[in-house]
Amino acid sequence: MYQNLIFDNRDGVARITLNRPDVFHALSPALIAEITSAIQTAADDDAVRVVLLTATGEKAFCSGADLKEAAASGKGAGEILKEYYEPMINVIRDIPKPVICRMNGLAVGAGCSLALACDVIIAAEDTYLSLLFVQIGLMPDAGATFFLPRLIGLARSFDLASTGRRISAVEAGQMGLITQVVAREALDEETEKRIVYYRHAPTQAIGAMKHAFNQSMHSNLPQMLENEREGQEMLFGTRDVQEGISAFLQKRKPDFQGR
Repeated sequence: MYQNLIFDNRDGVARITLNRPDVFHALSPALIAEITSAIQTAADDDAVRVVLLTATGEKAFCSGADLKEAAASGKGAGEILKEYYEPMINVIRDIPKPVICRMNGLAVGAGCSLALACDVIIAAEDTYLSLLFVQIGLMPDAGATFFLPRLIGLARSFDLASTGRRISAVEAGQMGLITQVVAREALDEETEKRIVYYRHAPTQAIGAMKHAFNQSMHSNLPQMLENEREGQEMLFGTRDVQEGISAFLQKRKPDFQGR
């Protein structure tokens, strides 16, 4: 079904692995469409509790837009962004399940934007990010201008975007761009720990808080209080809340089922 990525969906975990190593997993229109499709499939599958996004090899997570493929498509930049990039970023932010980025290598340009769109980034300490757009005369896209200022503020965002400099994983972690930075040899172990946690977490609560956090970026306090009220009202009717309260009162570990 997929030509540019590996999709493995089992045991409540949807693993999406970019697989264009010859071009460092550059984002061609075909790859972008497949990422969007794979995440939508995970969103539609009630058995999926968590999504992992990574890439094969150790050199690159994603090297950004495949400019040759984009030029060959005959479409303009705006058309490509609207038709491919925007649906991909929106589906990552809209899926009511956590999306973990296992950053196994460099994340450059739109590849950096792709990583930032995820809920959690776990990166090997020898990797780096770069908003390389400016070095070919472009501005950041694929959601980077939305995520960056909210994560690190305007001044730092302008510095990184206007220079396109490399940001080591360690520096990015200190800034708050990356959730967790680990030694290369610990990347798989730490990623699996996070997957196991979300695999057994109350999925609907995770989805509700993700939705609320998305809204909080452009809402006021009264709107957020209303969102919280609606979210809690929905969650109070779930099996997981009943289980969570029972486990708390019985002083045992809850068995969340994601429903």
